[in-house]
Amino acid sequence: MESAIGDDTKDSLKALFEKLPYSYNVTGTASEIKSDYAKSEGSEVSVAGRVLAIRRSGKLMFLDLLDSTGKIQCFFDYSVLGEDSFESAKSLNLGDIIGAKGTVFKTKPGEISINVKEHVLLSKAIRPLPSEWYGLKDTELRYRKRYLDLILNSQTRKIFLARSAILKGIREFLEGKGFTEFETPVIQPLYGGGDAEPFKTFVNTLNEDDYLRISDELYLKRLIIGGFDKVYEICKDFRNEDLDSEHSPEFTMIEWYQAYADYNDMMDLIEDLLLHLSRSVMGSEKFTYNGKEISFSKPFKRIKYIDSINEKVGKDVLSLGDEELFSLVEAKGIKLEKSKRHRAHAYDRLFSVFVQPELIQPTFAIDYPRETSPLTRPKRGDPKLVERFELFIGGMEIANSYSELNNPVIQKENFEAESEKSKQGDKEAEPMDFDFLEAMEYGMPPTGGLGMGIDRIVMLFTGQNSIKEVILFPMEKRGSGH
Repeated sequence: MESAIGDDTKDSLKALFEKLPYSYNVTGTASEIKSDYAKSEGSEVSVAGRVLAIRRSGKLMFLDLLDSTGKIQCFFDYSVLGEDSFESAKSLNLGDIIGAKGTVFKTKPGEISINVKEHVLLSKAIRPLPSEWYGLKDTELRYRKRYLDLILNSQTRKIFLARSAILKGIREFLEGKGFTEFETPVIQPLYGGGDAEPFKTFVNTLNEDDYLRISDELYLKRLIIGGFDKVYEICKDFRNEDLDSEHSPEFTMIEWYQAYADYNDMMDLIEDLLLHLSRSVMGSEKFTYNGKEISFSKPFKRIKYIDSINEKVGKDVLSLGDEELFSLVEAKGIKLEKSKRHRAHAYDRLFSVFVQPELIQPTFAIDYPRETSPLTRPKRGDPKLVERFELFIGGMEIANSYSELNNPVIQKENFEAESEKSKQGDKEAEPMDFDFLEAMEYGMPPTGGLGMGIDRIVMLFTGQNSIKEVILFPMEKRGSGH
């Protein structure tokens, strides 16, 4: 898109901006003034923000000013300001950023306002704002130009304030439980910790191919091996795959690991965390999502992963041979790509089609087939399964957890099985990570771990059906002119 600054206006605009103040002393915000009017009435305040609406009536002018906390009305009276100052106010346009100083009062209709005594232009809007009354109706335009979305849509601002509150709440909860946040590499020589196709990059100074992380799991486990008992990280992960209502190639995760714990402890911990967040963010243990009331009261429902599939398809899928299982999946109308004709993917597709959509209330699906989870300890008493759960809420997968595998012999075998999948064309298979195996060989304590999608949690708490609504600057296909 071309600049709005033309050759015929650049000199005058340059001179205008050079005259503008470098700072402004703000003494009050819209929300502070409105929330405690009894205290602020008659007091003198200085506010600053963007002009969102202008209403003129002879020698009076009303202006809506938007700051980071909301809107407040500014009242300009010719008899108070004098001719020069009032004419200056009349020259303001929608989108201009100003500072205004005056006394707090209520208009006859009862609107809390500021009777402006002096004002100053702080920044000039060269482009006109879209109409306040019509806003931004083009969804993709809202995502591409999020700054305009934030200016014009109060609901958008509320979503991202809620996101910040959720992140703060998570950190407060985990720190209160004795966890410590660490940072791990974004650029990694090997990707791991999930079934996903990575983004490849090239590091010039090392002259080698590396990857953007798909997970921080294997590095946080190195910290457990190194002697930290409770670790977590809130981070950006990158997976070169779906871009839809629940997936983004760049997304935010939290992963935590606790030594001397297992997946049962992780269930208890995430129940407590989500209950804490619901109370602190929503003010209640219950909220509505997609027209259905969801409750975070404990305990959450638990179902067995394989049993839930068997009930839907009428067969014991665990006992089927490979080709029998693949034939069953395809007979149910589910297409299996050639590179993904393996048991883990077949189980996953059956579960996601027939079971997951019905999991509205918080539900733990527990005890997955071994083939699905190369980093997980075997189920006690049943080595065909592993001690893994996924948490589903509102029909979405929210979290994934293991009793973490700490046996380097089995871990090597599982990596070798993943390597075979990779040879068959599966781009999501885990690579062999000899460095991580070496770390495990020094001894890893029994550990419970969990990964949770931050974006989907924000979707739930803010009632959004698209992940793009809760990511400030979501990935979008670039159009012409970009």
